[in-house]
Amino acid sequence: MGGLLARRSGSERRTVGYNAASPFCVAIMSSLPQPSAEALEQSHRLTALLQSEILAAGGWIPFSRFMELALYAPGLGYYSGGARKFGPAGDFITAPELTPLFGQALASQVEQVMKASAMQMIEVGAGTGLLAADLLLELERRGSLPLRYGILELSAELRERQFDTLAQRAPHLAARVEWLHALPESFSGAVVANEVLDVMPVHLLVSTADGLLERGVVLAERIKGEGEVLCWGDSPAQGAVLEAALALDLPVPEEGEYLTEINLAGQAWMASWADRLERGAMLLIDYGYPRAEYYLPSRSSGTLLCYYRHQAHADPFLWPGLNDITEFVDFTSMAEAAFDAGLEVLGYTSQAQFLFNCGILDCLARRGPEGSADYVRAARAVQRLTTPQEMGELFKVLAVGRGIETALIGFARGDRLHTL
Repeated sequence: MGGLLARRSGSERRTVGYNAASPFCVAIMSSLPQPSAEALEQSHRLTALLQSEILAAGGWIPFSRFMELALYAPGLGYYSGGARKFGPAGDFITAPELTPLFGQALASQVEQVMKASAMQMIEVGAGTGLLAADLLLELERRGSLPLRYGILELSAELRERQFDTLAQRAPHLAARVEWLHALPESFSGAVVANEVLDVMPVHLLVSTADGLLERGVVLAERIKGEGEVLCWGDSPAQGAVLEAALALDLPVPEEGEYLTEINLAGQAWMASWADRLERGAMLLIDYGYPRAEYYLPSRSSGTLLCYYRHQAHADPFLWPGLNDITEFVDFTSMAEAAFDAGLEVLGYTSQAQFLFNCGILDCLARRGPEGSADYVRAARAVQRLTTPQEMGELFKVLAVGRGIETALIGFARGDRLHTL
């Protein structure tokens, strides 16, 4: 317990894990760059908010609520607090940050979907705005500009960065872009969500020989010193969480526990699009597995990870609000949620196969002579996007939609629908 006395609201709960004073957490902190005093102050304010939330809830909140506040609490969460997140100066690099060739290849699929539905698109969670700029410029080159390019973005700070990026890279196209604060009532066209599902708040499930538990967050008092710290706490799984866990048929270890995640928010989000998408397709790009690979007995510690200054670690209680918190995607669950809500599952494959099908090598060839410095840099980026050891196999692409009569080019070869 790392020197903690648990604050419990009932004997049915158990407190587990570590805290900021434990040797495990101290080792993590010593290996990471230290935040600035300003950043630490923001983290302390978010921690106080979390503590109040836990007390108001009776001493325990599900991890999904902790993750929601840690990432999205207004003005304090990771995605709403103003810290630089993307690129070399941030905590991680996404595909559009590596090279514009990602967006140029993706434009082939977007163009096909728009021509089969309506000439408009929505990008969900547009990051720095680089993908939006790359897609618009490539679609302009192809003579297939959308009449409207919507960006669904919850973070005010990121909306400002996206506006600045578009003003710098594609100022003549910026008038086509509009920012959305919620899903549209109805929509036809193409929807792109690159690394969105992996940052939706998840529930943590614990399978033991004695039954199914939900892992949440409690407060604990230090034996020495003042104040309370965040700590893991388990409670019997119930309601929708228990129902979903039973449907998964999770491994039951003879000893110890099997920890994993379930993304009920992602499933609900997929279903909500089914109520709105009249004709078109959604392209969901993220790292993850089909269900048969996600819930392997050997994956007994789950997939939850935190990122801080390009270093991964496993402690979401370290500096809340300053770390990205992410999990791998169960693509089978996402496809099932869409299908059950009335959408068609149009394709599923690796990022590498999708980009090759969409012509990323042709985009690379346009960069100039093979020996030029620009070509070499672009080729290295393509290698990182497509090789199995890098992003090529880890990332997958799922397409769902309605009213698309033709086969999507991104899945012309290597479609893995049979694995879902």
